[in-house]
Amino acid sequence: MGARLSTSEGKSLAEILIVTAILGIVAAMAAPAYQHFHARLEVQTADAEIASTLRMARHLAMARRERLLLRFDISGRMISVRRADAGSVLNVYSYADKHVEVDEPTGGTDLYFHPSGRSASASTIVIYDREHRRTTVTVSLTGRVVIS
Repeated sequence: MGARLSTSEGKSLAEILIVTAILGIVAAMAAPAYQHFHARLEVQTADAEIASTLRMARHLAMARRERLLLRFDISGRMISVRRADAGSVLNVYSYADKHVEVDEPTGGTDLYFHPSGRSASASTIVIYDREHRRTTVTVSLTGRVVIS
């Protein structure tokens, strides 16, 4: 009985190659699904970050009790938050590495938030991913930011 416990069976080279081939096939089949998942996650992150930048500007305008300007630089692929009167930049969000395209907002490239939190104009921002699926971020006159 002691001799039986001490013996071990090894795997043949053919068995190891078959298992490796099966794992390679499964990995090759899973790669496109993973890439699609990663691309969708990247777009959702960019959408949320753009909406968050808009919300942050609104809350900052209320906290600082001053009018703030969000300027969309479509060619530079960034959004800057500035003091409306002094023009000094308070924050910059760049979406250049997010693989999304942002159309010019319907209200123009400049969006203002008043100290009350209200927006000077309603605006809709359309965001496209690599596969041309669109997401919209809407800013209402009350300053509410909604992703749809």
